[in-house]
Amino acid sequence: MLTALSIRDVVLIDRLDLAFDQGLTVFTGETGAGKSILLDALGLALGARADAGLIRAEAKQSVVAASFAVPAAHPAQTLLTEQGIEPGEEILLRRIVARDGKSRALINDQPVGAGLLRRVADLLIEIQGQHAQIGLADPGVQLAMLDEYGVEPGLRESVVSAHTAWRVAEAALGVAETALAEARRDEDFLRHAVDELSGLAPRADEEDALAASRQRLQGAERRAEAIDSALAELAPRERRSAGPAATLRGAARVLARIAETEADGTVALALEALERAEEALAEAETLLSRASAEAEADPRGLEAIEERLFSLRAMARKHAVAVSELPELLDQFAARLATLDAGTADLARCAATAKMARAAYIAAAGALMVARNRAAERLAKAVARELPPLKLDRARFVVERADLPEAQWGARGADQVRFLIATNPGDQPGAIDKVASGGELSRLLLALNVVLAGESPVGTLIFDEVDSGIGGATAAAVGERLARIAAGTQVLVVTHSPQVAARAGTHFQVAKLAGRSRAQTLVGRLDAAARREEIARMLAGETITDAARDAALSLMAES
Repeated sequence: MLTALSIRDVVLIDRLDLAFDQGLTVFTGETGAGKSILLDALGLALGARADAGLIRAEAKQSVVAASFAVPAAHPAQTLLTEQGIEPGEEILLRRIVARDGKSRALINDQPVGAGLLRRVADLLIEIQGQHAQIGLADPGVQLAMLDEYGVEPGLRESVVSAHTAWRVAEAALGVAETALAEARRDEDFLRHAVDELSGLAPRADEEDALAASRQRLQGAERRAEAIDSALAELAPRERRSAGPAATLRGAARVLARIAETEADGTVALALEALERAEEALAEAETLLSRASAEAEADPRGLEAIEERLFSLRAMARKHAVAVSELPELLDQFAARLATLDAGTADLARCAATAKMARAAYIAAAGALMVARNRAAERLAKAVARELPPLKLDRARFVVERADLPEAQWGARGADQVRFLIATNPGDQPGAIDKVASGGELSRLLLALNVVLAGESPVGTLIFDEVDSGIGGATAAAVGERLARIAAGTQVLVVTHSPQVAARAGTHFQVAKLAGRSRAQTLVGRLDAAARREEIARMLAGETITDAARDAALSLMAES
């Protein structure tokens, strides 16, 4: 419920703080006193379009704040939590409008966009009247109201579940159709690619192993070539070229002839050195020969490895993947080919599942349609009973339910609902916000609220001059119905009717005080004596008589 309203510098209001109670609250006052200013100011706090023209002449900005007491499980609290705003026992909506037309919106003192402010406000309060936005004119709201009024929640939940299952089945069918179509489109390419890759038979990490073997064989070949070259230097195969061994032996023979005749032994020492060199050279030749025999040079093996490595790399380039990804690519291509074989059967299974899910949805939606038809008849009759006392005895209220085309079927069902009215006999019913006049519409909305009382999460209803153009018994009937709604929902009413004002639990009087320089709007809460005087004024006009006071007291006593 709305607990408080704070207004600063709005048109003729300098400073105003109002506290509200549960039940029926009325605002009365002479025409032009400023009752509409209150609604305009409240509208700012609820997210209405910012208008710099509402700012008081001497002020730089207007500030309006509305405070609501809201239970923890209320949809508005859930919405705030989803938006990252810490919920509390109260929700404070604040709007600041500057002279340049720019505005700021805050919820619980946290800056928000005007859109979020309106979304939260729509869950907390509803203003109904000749010039207000009428939430009940929205077909979506009308459908929700009808369901809450007379449709079992289990039926609606069944439709939601069936719709979800159907959508999941249709999505799976779409995936299966796409996969099969792609596989068929690429079938020739896939078969050729699988044949090529299967013939090549790539293995995981094969490239690294082949590269290592190639490097090892290339090293062995270079080693063998170096050993053979060294041996060729030590023991040349061509007779024209004498190797070092032959040279050493020739030098030793020459020195041997003179070594015996030498006196100091120098030549003998040189001969011994030549013999040791010859022995070392022979040992080197033996070792190199053994190494040459043990060398692993394998030109054919190296060629085979290089051919395999080049083939793998060429295949990888062809498919724009790494060599290491070739085995996985083969598996992918083979799986897509397998889809051709299993795809038809899988597609048939998905199609059957989707068909069954659609049938289940149609059955659930059909049951919901039947329930809505029954609820529509009951709602129309209930509203019709409320119309004659509200001077709408010639009006005809209709709840129209119509099937939707399949493209519009959804989680809320396969049908739509509209509230229609014909205000004159013989007229075709039309949309309630298009056919009814301002006063008729206000009273029709009142009748709807009486019947649908308690079905909306909105905790505060505001009626703006719902009694316009009526009086006597009709005004009394309006007051009685407002009081009935107020038994479960906070109701605020701007009224000119003494019969309505007499029903109030809380009564505010709006007055305009004309000063020397400018006028000012004041709002005061009336006690019992002041209420009697105000209701007497509403009955008698400018001159309040004792008879009017007695009549006012009688109305208050009856209420």
